[in-house]
Amino acid sequence: MKQKHVHLIGICGTAMASLAGMLKQRGFHVTGSDHAAYPPMSDFLASLNIPISQPFSECNLQPHPDLVVVGNAISRGNPELEYVLDQRIPFDSMSQVLHDEFLIGRERLVVAGTHGKTTTSSILAWLFHHAGRAPSFLIGGIPENFGSSFGLDSGDEFILEGDEYDTAFFDKGPKFLHYFPDAVILTSVEFDHADIYKNLDEVKTAFARLVNLIPRRGLLVAWDGHSNVDECVGRAFCRVERYGFKEQSRWRVADVEYTPTLTSWRVLRDGEPWGEFAFPLAGEYNVLNATAAAALAANYGIGKDAIAEGLRSFRSVKRRLEVKAEVHGVTIIDDFAHHPTAIAETLKALRTRYPGRRLWAILEPRSNTLRRKVFQDELARSLSVADEVVVAAIFKSEAIPEPERLDAAAVIAKVHAAGKPARLLDTADAIVDSIGPELRAGDVVAILSNGGFAGIYEKLPARLRSLHEVSTPA
Repeated sequence: MKQKHVHLIGICGTAMASLAGMLKQRGFHVTGSDHAAYPPMSDFLASLNIPISQPFSECNLQPHPDLVVVGNAISRGNPELEYVLDQRIPFDSMSQVLHDEFLIGRERLVVAGTHGKTTTSSILAWLFHHAGRAPSFLIGGIPENFGSSFGLDSGDEFILEGDEYDTAFFDKGPKFLHYFPDAVILTSVEFDHADIYKNLDEVKTAFARLVNLIPRRGLLVAWDGHSNVDECVGRAFCRVERYGFKEQSRWRVADVEYTPTLTSWRVLRDGEPWGEFAFPLAGEYNVLNATAAAALAANYGIGKDAIAEGLRSFRSVKRRLEVKAEVHGVTIIDDFAHHPTAIAETLKALRTRYPGRRLWAILEPRSNTLRRKVFQDELARSLSVADEVVVAAIFKSEAIPEPERLDAAAVIAKVHAAGKPARLLDTADAIVDSIGPELRAGDVVAILSNGGFAGIYEKLPARLRSLHEVSTPA
């Protein structure tokens, strides 16, 4: 039988590259294209021998594939998409292909929310794996325990990070509506993705629609800490279990303790002591993420001792409080935080992990929400958790209409007003040149961006090494 050929337009996106790997593992002939292949997903695809054609061109669709998967970053006017439409080559979205090829017949556990879904889904997948349940998973990041953003295994469960971003040019609904979950973790609900949602009400509607897909026999594990979540889960037809710090919640967190290498806490179930847990991750928000995953795992028959063992051995997710370098006493952290709430929680977590040390926040406003002024005041408050603040130029600022664009100078002024030193430095090179000589042993530098930030993660450690070589006598 002829091997089915699937071509992915926009293959270097995290979810698209993961789908490509899954299709390859399933036995399809897989090709893809992008405007410019970039790591880490380009390296990942190369390791799987999946060719990437660049730039986009009609030639990349010769001979015609049996199916084209159109990434959600691809719009009308793309030469490959126009050719697909003209030639009537069959096409579909990443989410629908995932459903049709991999989810049918599986128990679908979806982790959704404005914040924390990548870490929570990674923890959940690891708990099931550690317990011998052989889950499959697809996550919008790379869990360090697995070294891959996806896994196909023989167990009943398929664990998915549920993305609220839109699906494709022809389907503007959220990706997670294609997954038809049996169980959902809902971590948080806030305004985000300002390029596709007009306001908070639209975001809440999206999450409420997800909740409405859970069958009566299913389960919703939801954070107890915000009225937005309360509103979204209020009309669920399935069983709802809340987690967090409230006394009335089924899964209550208590006695959180932080050390430089470990975070520990207790969980009460229906008010009674249930389990004691510890893991290497920092921050209250990660305690909540882990508790949510533990609650869902327990509902699927995984014992608390196995959960405790799994949590203790969970390593983290790449680009989530990831230590990139330690150079002459300066610790450089990479974190994906790109929303004021996430930024504040990241910086608070670093306070618990590195108490008493000077904390720098270096921000690249890069996400579609952060480049807009919608959270300008909140951003200043979040950054003020740090001791020193640097804000880079807005990524592709020309793409945001000026009346809607973040006023970075106003953010700096508000941080100053909060009593914290802050500066605006346009480029990664300018930041490295400016702060490099100021850094001293004991400093912790949090670099906050959801992109490559012009190689600052490599440039800053290199600058510190060169400065030390100059200052050290031969």
